[in-house]
Amino acid sequence: MKAINMDNVKEAGSFGLPAGGYVCNITSVNDVPDKEYLIVEFDIAEGPYKNYYADLQKAKNFWGGSTIKSYKEKALPMLKRFCSAVTKSNPGYIFDAGAQNADEKTLVGKLIGLVFYEEEYLGNDGSIKTRLKVDYETEVEKIRKGDFKLKEKKCLPDDQIPQGEWEKMPEGVQEEIPF
Repeated sequence: MKAINMDNVKEAGSFGLPAGGYVCNITSVNDVPDKEYLIVEFDIAEGPYKNYYADLQKAKNFWGGSTIKSYKEKALPMLKRFCSAVTKSNPGYIFDAGAQNADEKTLVGKLIGLVFYEEEYLGNDGSIKTRLKVDYETEVEKIRKGDFKLKEKKCLPDDQIPQGEWEKMPEGVQEEIPF
């Protein structure tokens, strides 16, 4: 094997971001006015998982760092929490969603604290899989200090868990099989 200088090579990660709180950088914001929501994309900005979603994009051609922020009337308290977290995390910056011409593009490049939890879902192949979802937004200093609460993993209800072939058999048939 030829000699390779590994000094500037970043070691590959496992692509398994654990549930927790992360300081994130907003990388893209797109308004969907007919549905009244913003698609907010982000990446991890600090720590051992820095650039996690950019690395995932390079390795798997998939950007997984996104969340939806609705601005429908019933969702305004959550939008306010988001705006407050961005404002508190970026001194001198204020995102006023109530301004006449609020420009969501000014959010790009701003820091925000995001807390993720695990959620089970049924994969296309019928297996139970786990994904991370944003639970809530907070200011980055709270993330840095560990001042956040993790939600427990959200598991599939029993009636959505796939059953083995034995359990799928009609009642009574199981007793007729002689083994």
